[in-house]
Amino acid sequence: MTISDALRAATAALTQTSDTARLDAELLMAHALGVTRSELLLRHMTAPAPEEFAPLLTRRQNQEPVAYILGTQEFFGLDFIVTPEVLIPRSDSEVLVEVALKARPDGRRVLDCGTGSGALLLAVLDHLPEARGLGIDRSLAALAVAAANAARLGLSNRARMVHADWEQAGWSRDLGPFDLILANPPYVEDDARISSSVRDYEPAGALFAGPEGLDAYRVLLPQLSALLAPDGVVLVEIGAALAAPVSAIARAAGMTAHLHRDLASRPRVVELVHSA
Repeated sequence: MTISDALRAATAALTQTSDTARLDAELLMAHALGVTRSELLLRHMTAPAPEEFAPLLTRRQNQEPVAYILGTQEFFGLDFIVTPEVLIPRSDSEVLVEVALKARPDGRRVLDCGTGSGALLLAVLDHLPEARGLGIDRSLAALAVAAANAARLGLSNRARMVHADWEQAGWSRDLGPFDLILANPPYVEDDARISSSVRDYEPAGALFAGPEGLDAYRVLLPQLSALLAPDGVVLVEIGAALAAPVSAIARAAGMTAHLHRDLASRPRVVELVHSA
């Protein structure tokens, strides 16, 4: 069977489990061959399909995310290592990076709360060459991935990854102040209906946050004002239905909230500053 034939069959097989069946098949085939997707489409379509493709296809048919199968995910123009210990960086989160760069293009100290793969922090640092950043996470496995990504992107000298849990007393002692604080905390309701490719494969501790999806915000946001520099900015990602309650939590903590939407016009990021 040629690669072209195999891709056609794989696309049909994945249609029931993926909205991007053809793209998934091409990415997996390119991975099996050890080439880029462009190289696959330009040079290899008439070659025999490699034996390595079939097990990759089976994994995707079982709804394992493509990013975990490939071991990488592109985010904000950068290529990140991803493993099942971290959330897969998504394009929706790029809004937070864009807002951060506009809000404090002069920022020098950046904190990322719940850094996971390090995607938010490292994308910001990549565009702020004078800045240094700190990524915290309660997961040692996630911190190892973030540190590997910092090294991969040549940012290890400006990005430090630290084991810390904002639910534990004293976690932020001697850390501040910061010009930018970033956070994509857990915000999925415990009983939310989400795809099995997310629920069964991505880390639950980075997804779920109580019956309303607000538990992490209630703990984290009141602690951030004390870590902000006078002109500092906090940027937190939110679920589409959480703009009002997250803004209310921030106001109760002495911060002013401004909402930013993603490309689909869904509420996506809340920008917080010290109240006047």
